[in-house]
Amino acid sequence: MGALVLLVVTANVAVKKLIGIASFFHLSSTFMGMTVVSLATSIPEITAHLTASTNILRGTLDYEVGSAIVLGANIGSDVVQQTFILGLVVFIAGGLTFRRYFLWKSMIPMILTNVLCIFLALNGNFSRLDGIILLISFMVYNYFLYMDERKFYRKEDNLHQDEEIANSVPRNLKEVLIDTLVALGMIIITIFSATYVLNITEMIVNRTGIGGSLIGVVTLGVASALPELTTALAGIGKKEHGISLGTLIGSNITNPLVAIGGGALLSTYAAPRPLILWDLPAATFTGAVLWAVIWFSKGKLSKWGATYLLVLYFIYILIRALFFAVD
Repeated sequence: MGALVLLVVTANVAVKKLIGIASFFHLSSTFMGMTVVSLATSIPEITAHLTASTNILRGTLDYEVGSAIVLGANIGSDVVQQTFILGLVVFIAGGLTFRRYFLWKSMIPMILTNVLCIFLALNGNFSRLDGIILLISFMVYNYFLYMDERKFYRKEDNLHQDEEIANSVPRNLKEVLIDTLVALGMIIITIFSATYVLNITEMIVNRTGIGGSLIGVVTLGVASALPELTTALAGIGKKEHGISLGTLIGSNITNPLVAIGGGALLSTYAAPRPLILWDLPAATFTGAVLWAVIWFSKGKLSKWGATYLLVLYFIYILIRALFFAVD
């Protein structure tokens, strides 16, 4: 319980500081969510991949088992975020509004990221060349986001509804540096808190006898999405929907491109059949459904739309358990 409380408190502080820094540099909170925050909250996935890859190279972790666990956790986390967590955030917020341009510049790349991963995994593995392709794709996309932000940024994008945030915008570079260090510290604590919750989850799994290939998708995927969940909820609490949306969508781009890309570059990965036949297609499909629901509702995602997302998540887990339980 203490770790969960710490998770929420530190995420709130980090969000407040990052939004203030974004305002100082004339960057929107959505841009910060898509880039800095999404990369920071993806550290559990990135760390898991690099640790697994190192152990694979050292011979202390089975190549196929290690690959299956981290790949399942990665893509499982993405499905959780774009269905269950986004649905939960919408319920709490009472509804969210997306700009149509956001759907094109953020959600379409999210879907294409999954399509790229499917294409690269078709031969049964992620090679070092595949890792380079994924990492370069991440750098190119973030360069596009920055140039787009510089071109289309509007000052009214950072007219904060939360008085506390409006009063906490740094006034000089010294305050920016202090707020940056505080935000980084809070994000690190958030990640360690999420890791602790993740370890507790694994212990429960081991004691109850739940095992097999579903561990990566169901338990690790959910637990490793906790930083994104707490950050998104903190953004909603501060009435800064941009950072919530940016974090959730941006993380679904960062996770595959950086975590899988970095791990594949280090050790390569064996791509299990369930990942190719179900997990990645499911992530692509749920992302496409999410885009379609928002697009045809003129940028609005209501509680009814959130219900569809939650149902999609449970359908995904059910089919995974029934038909793709073994790698």
